[in-house]
Amino acid sequence: MLALFDILIQLLTFGAVFVGVLFAQRTVGAALTVRRRMGDQMGAVAQAGESGVMRSDAIENRFLNWVQSALLTDTADRSKLRRDLALAGFEHPAAPATYVATRMSLAIGLPLLLIVGPTLLGRPLAGLGAIVFPLVLCGLSLILPRWFINQRAKGRRGAIELEFPDALDLLVVCVEAGLGLEAAVVRVAQEVKASHPRIAEEFGRLADEMEAGRGRADALRAMGERVDVDSVKSFVALLIQTEALGVSIAQSLRTYSVEMRETRFLKAEEKAMRIPVLMTLPIVACFMPVIIVALLLPPLIDVARTLMPQLAGQ
Repeated sequence: MLALFDILIQLLTFGAVFVGVLFAQRTVGAALTVRRRMGDQMGAVAQAGESGVMRSDAIENRFLNWVQSALLTDTADRSKLRRDLALAGFEHPAAPATYVATRMSLAIGLPLLLIVGPTLLGRPLAGLGAIVFPLVLCGLSLILPRWFINQRAKGRRGAIELEFPDALDLLVVCVEAGLGLEAAVVRVAQEVKASHPRIAEEFGRLADEMEAGRGRADALRAMGERVDVDSVKSFVALLIQTEALGVSIAQSLRTYSVEMRETRFLKAEEKAMRIPVLMTLPIVACFMPVIIVALLLPPLIDVARTLMPQLAGQ
């Protein structure tokens, strides 16, 4: 009887512990799920803030704020610089001030380092080099940052131009499957984020702006201005005209997708046809001198062996 009572107590204890652990697991799991969802929402809000939907243009750094107020007084120049930096991928509100501060620091600091460094080592610059080298270094410090921004913007436009046709094909599939344009843009941004990060970022920002209440036409125009790629601008104009005329978006996107594939094929053919022309210069510069020497050297040797003794005998 006592043994049966002990077994019953053990079973009840085991059942109570099991129920307690199960309840704790469900409670903790629900709390973690809520925290994860809140984290995703906060991340989306932070991303929207960084992408410009909820972003403030105020500069918190006092030094950069002073640089902007002192050196970027012209509104037109500041807007142009901000646009150029945005095309290169630098969309932070402090990007223009940071660019100007970096440029001025390099233009002043590097020449001073070139002058002071050898002086501290006991070998100061002298003569014309003491003037030319700092001036050249100052000029390069002013030119190279702008060159870097232009090259980065060019590379970003080229990458978006390569990524856009694939994203457009997926957008066509999503729209033809029954999704609305906004939902299709969100889906494409999620699917191509790993393989096509730049166009996914632009599509994600477009979806955030439309979700925040901005008109579809305005959001599309803003995307075209940010990207500054002809194919994307044509895509934006197509969607705006399609919405204004009431034409089927799926059919318009399908037609434009076919045209984009043909355009990519023609560009590939154009690059292939340029190969013979580009190979002409290396062939002429490298192969022709060797061929000429191989053809003319034996006759020249024979002429030298035949004529030189006779000339020497005279």
